[in-house]
Parts: sequence; C-alpha cells; structure tokens
Amino acid sequence: MKLWKRILAVAVVAAAAGVLLYFGIGSNRLAGLAEIPDNALISKPTINLWYTDEALGDYLGSVALDFSEEKNVRVIPKLVSGLEYLENINKDSLQTNTYPDLYIISNDSLEKASLSGLAGTIQDEAGVVTESNFSRPALEAVTYDGNLIGYPFYFETSALVYNKTYMEALALRSLEAEADALAGEEAMQALDENGEPLEDGAEGENPEQESFTADEARLQERIDSMIPSTIDNILTFADSYDAPEQVEAVFKWDVADIFYNYFFVGNYIDVGGPSGDNTQEIDIYNLDAIKCLLAYQELNQFFSIDPDEVDYDSVVREFIDGKLVFTVATTDIVAKIEEAKKNGEFPYEYGVTNVPNINEELQTKSLSVTNAVVVNGYSQKKDIANEFAAYLTVDRAQNLYERTGRMPAKKGVTFESPQAEAFGREYELSVPIPKMMATSNYWVQMEIAFTRIWSGEGVSDTLKALSEKIMTQVTGEPFEEEFIEEPAEETAGEDYAGEEE
Repeated sequence: MKLWKRILAVAVVAAAAGVLLYFGIGSNRLAGLAEIPDNALISKPTINLWYTDEALGDYLGSVALDFSEEKNVRVIPKLVSGLEYLENINKDSLQTNTYPDLYIISNDSLEKASLSGLAGTIQDEAGVVTESNFSRPALEAVTYDGNLIGYPFYFETSALVYNKTYMEALALRSLEAEADALAGEEAMQALDENGEPLEDGAEGENPEQESFTADEARLQERIDSMIPSTIDNILTFADSYDAPEQVEAVFKWDVADIFYNYFFVGNYIDVGGPSGDNTQEIDIYNLDAIKCLLAYQELNQFFSIDPDEVDYDSVVREFIDGKLVFTVATTDIVAKIEEAKKNGEFPYEYGVTNVPNINEELQTKSLSVTNAVVVNGYSQKKDIANEFAAYLTVDRAQNLYERTGRMPAKKGVTFESPQAEAFGREYELSVPIPKMMATSNYWVQMEIAFTRIWSGEGVSDTLKALSEKIMTQVTGEPFEEEFIEEPAEETAGEDYAGEEE
C-alpha cells in the first residue's frame, strides 16, 4: 500500500470496525478513569482530545491520566474515524458540545484546518516549540502563514537500511586482504635486507592479524567507510560485490511509491517554500531536478524493478529474508525487523543511515510527514489545551516510540535502538510535506511522473507537463513552462555500465 494512502489507513480500519470511542489497549488505569462517577469529577475541567491512529490509544490514555493527576484536569482521548476527519471536527465544533479541544493531525492538512478556523497560533506559554526542542523540519511542518499553529508530535520519513552482517563480512575480507599484502611486503623486505628467505612457515604470516580481526572499532570503521553515501557508490559496490548465494539484489526499493522515491528530487523541487504554504514559491521544473530524474531513470538498467510487481511490504520481506543488501524504508521497518529477530526469521545485524546522494554534485533530501497536536480554534479551554499539548509533545516524548512505535519529533530523545535513532537524524535533514490545498493532488501526479520516467519516458517532457498542470491549478490560468533541454549523458551508472560490459 502506498504510504500517502497508508497515512490514513489506520483511520479507515477504525471506521470499518465501527470503533469511534477508544480508551486504550489493556490500560487498567484508563479503564478505571471511565468508571469514575461523574459527580466525582465535577470540580475538574475537562478537555477532549481526538486522534485517528489506534496505536496511540494506550499511550495517550496513560499521559492523560498523569496530566489529570498533576494538574487536576480531566483529559479524554477519543479515537475517531479519519474519514472526513476535519469536516467532522468542524461540524461538531459548530453544532455540539462534544467537539475536541485539541486533536492530532498530519501537517499536510494544517492549511485546511487553519482556513476552517480549527487551528490558530499556539499560546506556548512555556516556550517549548523552539529550535532547542525541535528540528527545522518539525517547526516548518507546523508553521502556516508565518505562525506556529501546532505542536510537533511524531514523524515519518525514509532512510537507507542495510544488512550489516553482509557489510561486516565484506569489511573483514578487506582488512584480511590488507594484512596479507602487508605480510607479503614485510617478507620481501626481510629477504632484501638479509639476502635470505624467512624461516619455513613464516612467509606471509602477520602476527598482528588475529588481534585486528577481532578489533571491533577498526572493523566498524571499515564498515562505515564502505556504506555507500551516493547512488554512484551503490552502483560501484554492485559491480564488484561477491554476493552470498541468498542475495538476489544489491539494492531494491518500492519504485511505485512516491514516499520512497521523492528523495531523488527533494533537494531541488520546491512546493510552497520552507513551510510548504506559499503559492508564490513553486519550482518543479528545473535543470537540477531533470538531472536527478535522469539518474533515477538510469537505475532501471541496473536494478530491474517492475513497478507493477513491487510493493513496500514485499521489499521489506525480501530484506528480512536476506535477499537484499540495501533498501529504502520508513520507520516501521525497525519494529518489523526486531519482531523477525525474536521469531528467528532474521539471523543478521542491520543498520540505518541517511539516504544516499546521487553523486558528488547532486544532493538528495527525503520527504517527511509530521503529525501535530493542534488546539481547536473553537475551544473554550485553549489555555488548558495548549498546556496539555506541550506536556504531551515535549515532557512525555521520551517513551513515545517504545509505547507506540511512532518516532517523536522532539530532539534529544534517547532510543534503545540505534537504528530508530538514525531515522531521527534523517528527519532533521528532510523536507516537510507541503500543506497547500491548491497542490493537494501533487503527490498523485508526481508518483505518476516517476513511474513514467522509470519506464523510459522523456524526463524533461514529463516534468514539464507535471509543472504546468500544478501551476495551472495554483494560478487558475493556463501555464506553460519554457522547455529545458536534457543535458548530455553524464549518468550515475556510466562507470558501472562500462565495467559491466
């Protein structure tokens, strides 16, 4: 399932199950709150929190209870359907007394929320929504029209995942080869100096070889140096790699999903400026973006991936089965691999690092989605709602991942898993998904463009048509781009192709 659709998937599941009110999974404390007589809570002001992600239920209930005990405020989390989410919030806010005082929503919907009166500038009296607590993408994600209108809560992005066991074996062979070469040089030097060969059995031996092969620091240093930092590096790696029998592909990812492809152009395409809300800052069709997509198209020659046959889940399964060395994945892969480890299905070690650049010239930038806690513009208890939003997203961020599998947007959170922590580093470099309603179909159109380019259609023509379609929507008038000639072939796979031949 495509990620831009999966963002709403949990909400659809909840709706299909008819679950509109949810107090957490296995939470005795939260169940106890529901049993408290109303007359015992008359003195406590109550605020309602709506959310659509079922995985948050138990966690939100626990945080709500802790806040209630500390502040003498009752917080009621409520799981609702993600279908027409903002529409229902708006309807209830105008017609009932059961509307949410605050709610959780992805940042791409914040313009709609703001224009509907459902979001306004946060109060943030404690001053927590700052660069000391949140990275640039997090702050930009919750900024609209120059104002902070939400509290960054958790994020999704993509990064490069690799089989560390395979890389370790390769690094070890490299160190051993160096040791053998050094031993040979020492033997020749001894022969030259003494005029006689070494004693029988001594030639080629290195007395330090045993110690350095067990030197974890040196081994890790070599592994780090071998992890590709560019697509060019991956192609070179693929050309020379003596793969284990079970490896079917060096590099494979879901080429049919824009979320796993967007990093190719993320550094050179601008949709809405830094905060993704400015229709005057749209730059889709440019030479650098064309170069990036030409390099992307070239990869189809070396990693023959059929977009009609591949999907994210199958790629993750292949990685777990040891069939891949590298892939591009989202944060959920950490939990899937750890579960596979427990079940004995993943007898390897793995690592996560930043998505590779294309080459030394063309840089990449992954896409990110930030879910935010937003105070309802119609709430009569904005002061309490803002206080709880800050408490939830800053004070209680430490346990969010362990309890829910969702990556906290707050900086400085420690993880038991270094792989999970690596996604946080990628998030800090990412480009937030835009929030402009005028470009809401941009992702579908960009995904179509990527598929066409992967299949061999003209890069400049395809990107030009996409830009003209989006700009026509934004300006309300027919828009035509000046054609940009594709540069002469300077492909990411040029050296690789030559070696292959």
